[in-house]
Amino acid sequence: MSRANNDTYTRFAIIMHWSIALLILLNLSIGLYMDTFPHNSPRFNGILFYHASIGSLIFMLMAPRLLWRLMRTPPALPPSIPRWQAYSASVLHGTLYVLLFLVPLAGYVHRLAGAHPVSFFGLADMPVFIGRDEPLRLLTDTLHRGLVLTLALLMIAHIAAALKHKFIDRDGVAGRMGI
Repeated sequence: MSRANNDTYTRFAIIMHWSIALLILLNLSIGLYMDTFPHNSPRFNGILFYHASIGSLIFMLMAPRLLWRLMRTPPALPPSIPRWQAYSASVLHGTLYVLLFLVPLAGYVHRLAGAHPVSFFGLADMPVFIGRDEPLRLLTDTLHRGLVLTLALLMIAHIAAALKHKFIDRDGVAGRMGI
C-alpha cells in the first residue's frame, strides 16, 4: 500500500474512492432504469439481480475503505480553507460514509423481508438472517429510497465542492484525490 504525502491521499484511497463512486453512479442508474418496468416482470427481476449484486459489492468495498480511513489521517486542508468549510466537509464525508453502509443494508433487508435471497453475481448467496416480513419490507423499501435520494443529493454537493476547489479556488484540494 502506498503512503500519501502531506498533499494527497494514498493510491489505495484514490482507487477505492473512484471505484466506489463509479459503482454508486452505475447502481443509481440501474435502479432508476429498473423502476421503469413493472415490479413483477422478468425484466425487472433480471435488472434487480445486478442492482443487488452491485449494492453488495459497494457494501463490501466500504469495509476496507472505512478501515483505511480510521487508521490514517487524511491530507490536511490548505490553511486558506475557512473553518466552516472544513467542518462542513468533515460532516459531509462522515455522512457519505454512513450512507454508503446504510443504503445497501436497507436494500438487502428489503429483499430478505420480501423472501427474496440476494445472490452476489451468481457466485454466492448472501446470508439470510430474516424471514418474510411484509411491514419490514415496506419500511425498508421507503427507507432505501429515501437514503438513496439523500445520498444522491449529498454526492451532488460533494462533486460541486470538488469542482469549486478545482476551477474557482484552485487551492489543490481536489488534487488530493487525483482530480
